[in-house]
Amino acid sequence: HVSPEWPAGYWPPSDAPPDAAAWEKSVAQVKRDVQTMQRLVRDPGTDLFARIPHGTGQTVLREALVLADHNSYHLGQLVVLRRLLGAWKAD
Repeated sequence: HVSPEWPAGYWPPSDAPPDAAAWEKSVAQVKRDVQTMQRLVRDPGTDLFARIPHGTGQTVLREALVLADHNSYHLGQLVVLRRLLGAWKAD
């Protein structure tokens, strides 16, 4: 694993996707990544406490918790934005 250059390698070149297809592609990739982590965590053969070989001491469990925390934070942001834009049903 080679990490991208910080911070440029972690951010897209523009603030918005160029079109709806690019947005849908991003959403699909996020879903695939979450499903991959779910399969890894559910696999009885996965040692959740084993260090990840290419990491610096991280475990599968730690990364699963970081993913859940990170995604929960951003999901909350999306809910707030939708409510502010009137695009969220109150019921």
